[in-house]
Amino acid sequence: MAKDLFALPADLPVPVDDGAAQHLWNGRLPDVELVATSGARVNLGGLPGTLVLFCYPRTGRPGEPALVDDWDLIPGARGCTPQVCGFRDLYAELQQAGIRHVFGLSTQTPEYQREAAERLHLPFPLLSDERLELTRALQLPTLQVAGQVLTKRLTLVARAGRILHVFYPVFPPDQSAERTLSWVRENRVLLQEDEGRRSSGATSGRIGPG
Repeated sequence: MAKDLFALPADLPVPVDDGAAQHLWNGRLPDVELVATSGARVNLGGLPGTLVLFCYPRTGRPGEPALVDDWDLIPGARGCTPQVCGFRDLYAELQQAGIRHVFGLSTQTPEYQREAAERLHLPFPLLSDERLELTRALQLPTLQVAGQVLTKRLTLVARAGRILHVFYPVFPPDQSAERTLSWVRENRVLLQEDEGRRSSGATSGRIGPG
């Protein structure tokens, strides 16, 4: 049965922190090129400036049923469209806060993502990791549903290829963009200091949880 993609049920199961993203803190984005809905091939590890990469399992399409009947019962599965739209709505504010690039990523095909980007009027590209190149290189947390490997919901903030902050698990999904923006605003000095260390050739200090 098709559902309202923009609405979130009040009783969604909350995903737990299983530690599957702990290794990402202060890691490096790999030298991997991904197909973007803009038609370009994007190497996240080679981009200058600060970027936000939010990963999600899969967006649905209006009128189409969910991947499986119990999709809503899988912790962290439901809510990809509200999450994507949240970043769309706060895109200008993220840019004003110093974010140069915003990307959404899933393991869906470029064609599937292109339709979503056009339908949702996204001002930023979606990236297809259909071949799981980035997912495997970063050992991103995943779930398998109906024989498909899907990325679990998480958000990375990175600068010049270095991961500075990891949001995982992400819940509720419709607040993902707002919480990312709040962190960026609160840590603008930290981001600037990290850029200063890189410009001077100094070794960057560790940024991490706790």
